[in-house]
Amino acid sequence: MSNKKLSGDVYHPTEEVINNANAKCDELYNFAERDYEGFWAKEAEELHWFQKWNKVLDDSNKPFFKWFTDGKTNICYNCLDVHLDSARRNKLALIWEGEDGEFKSFSYFALHRDVNKFANVLKSLGVHKGDRVTIYMGRVPELAIAMLACARIGAVHSVVYGGFSVEALHERIDDSESKVLITCDGAYQRGKIIELKQISDEALQRAATVSSVVVIKRTGHDINMEPGRDMWYHDLMSLPIASNDENVEMMDAEDPLFLLYTSGTTGKPKAILHVHGGYMVGTYTTLKYVFDIHEEDRFWCAADPGWITGHSYIVYGPLLNGVTSFMYEGAPTYPYPSRWWQMIEKYGINILYTAPTAIRGLMRFGEAWPKRHDLSTLRLLGTVGEPINPEAWKWYYKVIGNEKCPIMDTWWQTETGMFMITPMPCTPLKPGSGTLPFPGLQMDILDEEGNPVKANEEGFLVIKNPWPAMLRTIWNDPDRYVEQYWSKYDGMYLTGDSAKRDEDGYYWIIGRVDDVIKVSGYRLGSAEIESALVSHPAVVEAAAIALPHEIKGNAIHAYVILRSGYKRTDTLVEELRKHVGHEMGPIAKPEHIEVVDSLPKTRSGKIMRRVLKAKALGVDPGNISTLAE
Repeated sequence: MSNKKLSGDVYHPTEEVINNANAKCDELYNFAERDYEGFWAKEAEELHWFQKWNKVLDDSNKPFFKWFTDGKTNICYNCLDVHLDSARRNKLALIWEGEDGEFKSFSYFALHRDVNKFANVLKSLGVHKGDRVTIYMGRVPELAIAMLACARIGAVHSVVYGGFSVEALHERIDDSESKVLITCDGAYQRGKIIELKQISDEALQRAATVSSVVVIKRTGHDINMEPGRDMWYHDLMSLPIASNDENVEMMDAEDPLFLLYTSGTTGKPKAILHVHGGYMVGTYTTLKYVFDIHEEDRFWCAADPGWITGHSYIVYGPLLNGVTSFMYEGAPTYPYPSRWWQMIEKYGINILYTAPTAIRGLMRFGEAWPKRHDLSTLRLLGTVGEPINPEAWKWYYKVIGNEKCPIMDTWWQTETGMFMITPMPCTPLKPGSGTLPFPGLQMDILDEEGNPVKANEEGFLVIKNPWPAMLRTIWNDPDRYVEQYWSKYDGMYLTGDSAKRDEDGYYWIIGRVDDVIKVSGYRLGSAEIESALVSHPAVVEAAAIALPHEIKGNAIHAYVILRSGYKRTDTLVEELRKHVGHEMGPIAKPEHIEVVDSLPKTRSGKIMRRVLKAKALGVDPGNISTLAE
């Protein structure tokens, strides 16, 4: 592979990188292509199973695939307990720095102890195998502890991003029918306190299923504590109920591990279901090979644990690999644009994995800030969340990686659970391309009729074979799972992204083909934003589109039709922006809101957002024969 002459702007790995990698590219690709199930079985055998599986892949009920059938395991046991009998017992599992400079670290032994104790706390609150627990927190170590404690006793965690507001939190608690909510008094972001407990209280006014709320003290400011329902985490952890009694639940490989809500093309977010066995094998394997994990590495995934990236590559993937994971609470530029570079130097971080949005945001401040710090410990860099533009890629490579750190530009989704299109350190890189599918994965780019497109032509990105960490269904909605992902092309998973493939077979992701807007790498449904706008008494109808933004990748532009009796004022427009922020969280606030008299629609009444986008960009809207007027 490395000998092939490639076209375009190519960055080849050095001999040192290739020789030090813990896997040889060609061998890995050849093995996975020759014996796909054997490849995954070999990886699974490196993990702990209470009982070995009978079958690697069961495809008898497509598209409801099962992996490692009848195997018994527990992902938390594999993250923590397996390391306690080795030298890793006293190795740091997690290093955390708060935005205010507070510091905490946990060895594998200490993390295991706290997770085990909190798992017993949850059991004492009546949480049993299969029960759902909602976690709504800032980036603090207790978030990881809560996730692992749920997994340990077989409860299903549903983490809601701490930037989401009342309506989004309520909707997710309600849909999952969670028994317990775990939250914080507040979280720090850019020196301000995010009122997580206050938002939780508002959401819980309409959430009938939650009987207990566990509150982590982070900010220490005054909050409401509801007697009989709300309890402090630190109080519970000091009671006899938080015993050290072992409590690992033996889980079937296909038992639910977590729900994670992701925006769809309709208003209601869908709960993606992941399971213990396949997800564990997928995240373990992909992190090990893509980021070439070595025993002494310190790995920093700078995402939020509230998104799939944080689940797979802050919490589960690093701990499964026995690596030291770093977590930072706050904003990249607080109080100065050197914050990230300062922490890389301070903690000797070897691998940084972040979003193009963050890179573009830090690029604005120039090279002087990173150059003040010694970044020589960095060995690999990575990006996630959206395609990275070549200019940002080159800045990241040159200024942060000092032209010696390959960039692992990864494409994957909440639904896939693991990296799908990604280089490995031995892969020649092209700035802006995710390069090739992970070993053994079969992917293609198809036209509307299902024919493969020619080189450099855009089409629908599909996955043609199942993979271990894949979603199993949409919670309580198997029909929607089939309709959304498996109905367009027979036997193929539709990703919802458009892409092209160049003459060397390298994949280039272009963006969403549905009405999902990606802002700073976070997926927001246009229908959700529109619903939030229409829930304001002044708005009768709304449309939301994405327009290119230099830093965020995309910014939300909204169009609203006002109810009679209301007129456009700057005050009303600002009120509408704040209303969306209140309903969905600050990330969803529209950049711009335009008041209009009508919206372009098809004859069946569907809003033609592409027409609005074309008008905003000043380009040809294409075929508008279905336009009603």
